[in-house]
Amino acid sequence: MNIYEIKTLSERLEGNRYPGRGIVIGKTPDGKKAAIAYFIMGRSANSRNRVFTEKNGEIFTEPFDASKVEDPSLIIYAAVRSYKNNLIVTNGNQTDTIYDGLAAGKSFSQALQSREFEPDAPNLTPRISGMLTFADNDFTYEMSILKSGDAQGTFCNRYTFSYGASAGLGHFLHTYVCDGNPIPTFQGEPERVAMDDDIDAFTTDLWNALDAENKISLYVRYTDLETGAVDSRMLNKNK
Repeated sequence: MNIYEIKTLSERLEGNRYPGRGIVIGKTPDGKKAAIAYFIMGRSANSRNRVFTEKNGEIFTEPFDASKVEDPSLIIYAAVRSYKNNLIVTNGNQTDTIYDGLAAGKSFSQALQSREFEPDAPNLTPRISGMLTFADNDFTYEMSILKSGDAQGTFCNRYTFSYGASAGLGHFLHTYVCDGNPIPTFQGEPERVAMDDDIDAFTTDLWNALDAENKISLYVRYTDLETGAVDSRMLNKNK
């Protein structure tokens, strides 16, 4: 077993109908850009009734058809925000929790101490989060998963992973192992994945690797480490 094996996102997602929501963070192979990707999927009509929108450089989930919204509490939120030299990406409203925590002088993990998994029994969907910190033409990043410690949701386990950026390497964290009833929560460390210098190729490969029936939206952002210039792509199944 090669514990340092790096697979493409297509290989990681092959045959998986429902990895849920996913975050990818890494550095391009040429070492020049920081990359993030965030995608959402859905099985219910309420979950599928969403699109990504961009407002002032921040990414939000919004209803595609507002008249069909059943419960907005877990599906409408800011997914990507910046605070000073930090870029935050999460699968829920803990984006704002991290932002407010940083503003109050807390660290990434300290800010998340106040949060836990989503109250959507029996799935008890984990909250996944990532944050890049830019400095000296480079960056480091952290990823977090908050998940139930048992099938009843009695207590929350909190895991934080910290990384130094390495050219060509990314880490992939998603909410579920695969489809199921209840849906099994992600296990283990974030998965090692290959990055791509070409944002269009990376976006297309990831979008095509997601199950056609269940995928909803994808956002990809590359940040030039020398100039700070941002290049992004957004795909919405609902148009």
